[in-house]
Amino acid sequence: MAFEPVLLRNRGVEGSTSLAVYESRGGYRAARKALKMTPDEIIEEVKKANLRGRGGAGFPAGVKWGFLPKDRTRTLLCVNADESEPPTFCNRILMETDPHQLIEGTIIAAYATQSQVAYIYIRVEFHEQFHIVQRAVDEAYAKGYLGKKILGSDFSLECYLHRGAGAYVCGEETGLIESLEGKRGWPRIKPPFPAVEGLFRRPTVVNNVETLCCVPHIIERGADWFTGIGPPHSTGPKLFCISGPVKRPGCYESPMTITVRDLIERDDMGGGMLPSKKVKAVLPGGASMGILSADELDMKMDFEDPRKYALLGLGTAAAVVIDDATDMRIVLRNMARFYGTESCGQCTQCREGTAWMHKIATRIAMDAGRTEDLDILLETARNMGMMPGLSICGLPDGATYPIETIVKKFRGELETAIRGQPVGRAQDLLKVLN
Repeated sequence: MAFEPVLLRNRGVEGSTSLAVYESRGGYRAARKALKMTPDEIIEEVKKANLRGRGGAGFPAGVKWGFLPKDRTRTLLCVNADESEPPTFCNRILMETDPHQLIEGTIIAAYATQSQVAYIYIRVEFHEQFHIVQRAVDEAYAKGYLGKKILGSDFSLECYLHRGAGAYVCGEETGLIESLEGKRGWPRIKPPFPAVEGLFRRPTVVNNVETLCCVPHIIERGADWFTGIGPPHSTGPKLFCISGPVKRPGCYESPMTITVRDLIERDDMGGGMLPSKKVKAVLPGGASMGILSADELDMKMDFEDPRKYALLGLGTAAAVVIDDATDMRIVLRNMARFYGTESCGQCTQCREGTAWMHKIATRIAMDAGRTEDLDILLETARNMGMMPGLSICGLPDGATYPIETIVKKFRGELETAIRGQPVGRAQDLLKVLN
């Protein structure tokens, strides 16, 4: 049975960004229904649906909402629309084609958490999307979906858009909060966690765009409907991005039962590789989750299976296909360069580790590497990250997984390239650098 799009159901519909079209297709019915429920009933329904965050970590949204202190007097909601994970663009698609879906999800989440103010933190490069969402917010205010006493209820919500400054680390929720406060986007030491002390030191909920877009459908159709899509541990519809040398790069929606091979080869998704191209590797969950070799394409795109393939997780489910003509030394260097640039520098091992990984990877890419450089990269990776308890945020984990998996899964190719370097190249490079 074919899957019927849920989150992307309005993509391609003429005028889909307008309030009139959104309402004509059932928009804001879930918000009306939610406002007749109690906040606790909404939270329990979201917990029952097992809605896991779509921003990368996969933490259950209802559980996160339940962390808020019972005796709080003021609560804030932050919508993470930064989408800085390369090469992810599913949130951009949602905002530019169906902004009222996001606003409706924001209203319901704010009501469930009793938030008085919602801030949509949007990536600075999303120029067109910023204006689309702002127009939708203005329409929602004019129709009474935002502002004082929404739809005649006792609930009021103010909603503001805030443009970020293009920092990758602000995708981390406390870095986002610092940026919202007008400060440098440095992640905070935890605890306290945002649910207890977040934006302006108030209890704060931070949710990703795609996560909030799922909420209206859970409220309207019920948790049982949501859990009926996908495997028990990865319920509900999910957006998947694919880019690289495939016939149909883009954003697609599916239950989390598909494999990486499905995403590449299915006619209604990637459509297969371009002529004369073969798959060499895939970054299946955004750059920070790690890499798969060509013989690992049967990995399921859910929240659990990626760990069986030595990946950090599903991440944003944005796949980059790498063809057989690509030099993995260049991929290694590009990964190291990005994270070396985006480290905020607050933690020593991340600041120094990402910088040194970039230098070593550059040396390897310039035909001046040594085989021992590969072991140094792995050793550096082991000595970084929040999971070993060595950093404030998870950026160094995301920085090391692509490096570590590339070195381990493509070590033979890397060593062959290093052994085949021009004689004296390392010495010549050192003279230039000195």
